[in-house]
Amino acid sequence: MSSSIAINAITGLVNVLLEDDPDYFLVEVKINPTNNVKVFLDADNGVSLDRCVKYNRALYRQIEENGIFGKDNFSLEVSSAGLDEPLKLKRQYVKNVGRNVEIVMQTGDKLKGKLISVGEGSIQVVEEVKGKDKKKDVIEHTLTFDNIKSTKIQIQF
Repeated sequence: MSSSIAINAITGLVNVLLEDDPDYFLVEVKINPTNNVKVFLDADNGVSLDRCVKYNRALYRQIEENGIFGKDNFSLEVSSAGLDEPLKLKRQYVKNVGRNVEIVMQTGDKLKGKLISVGEGSIQVVEEVKGKDKKKDVIEHTLTFDNIKSTKIQIQF
């Protein structure tokens, strides 16, 4: 079975598993050439380790039962999308409103600021602060998803 067919099959299985848990959603399925399957989940209120284990066990069993990899060996990892991964879905943007982000535009330009809101028309609004004290300017940018290459959460301590 080709990688793209296997990804589609596993995506379908994951979506069925998540139907009873509307807080959770699938971000991405990756399969490397050695059949190492990585499933990245996210949730509106955070991903728990217990849920990852639960979904891993259920999905592993279903992959075997459906013969997705035939007699070939495979490994499975189910985890959260992680803070170091770029945001891929609009639902992830909504979840992260209020956090600091770094956006790389399709042009290669970078923008750092606070994610203020996510609009219905695939519009992203970011706030950027330049300068200090009395010369401080707050600049709001409205960006379309089409113009965004990647967005990462900026972790602050």
